[in-house]
Amino acid sequence: MDRGTVGSAQSGRLLVEVREEGPSAVVTPAGELDHHTADLLREPLEDCLAKGYKRLVIDCSRLEFCDSTGLNVLLGARLKAEAAGGGVHLAGMQPVVARVFEITGADAVFTVHDTLEAALADDSA
Repeated sequence: MDRGTVGSAQSGRLLVEVREEGPSAVVTPAGELDHHTADLLREPLEDCLAKGYKRLVIDCSRLEFCDSTGLNVLLGARLKAEAAGGGVHLAGMQPVVARVFEITGADAVFTVHDTLEAALADDSA
């Protein structure tokens, strides 16, 4: 499996790492995803889609907070990935982040996995 790092972005409150994992781009945001940091996630997601990745796996295990702006970034990426014939998989959400998805109903529109390994093993788009 190819585990090459594609890139990263960072502010004081959010670090985003991107790497290849077979046919998927694995995007790992760490820290707080909110109005002030959302572009640090939006740009790498859009770059992955522009490079031809149709399947994005978001490793949420290090995401400590997500507000509605962050949720909208992920929903936008999902729409673009699905339009390209792919999808967005979320993995390893912390309870505080999972609660945002549950309250808003967004957990029903994403493929959610307990672990990154499970998300990578799922061969659906």
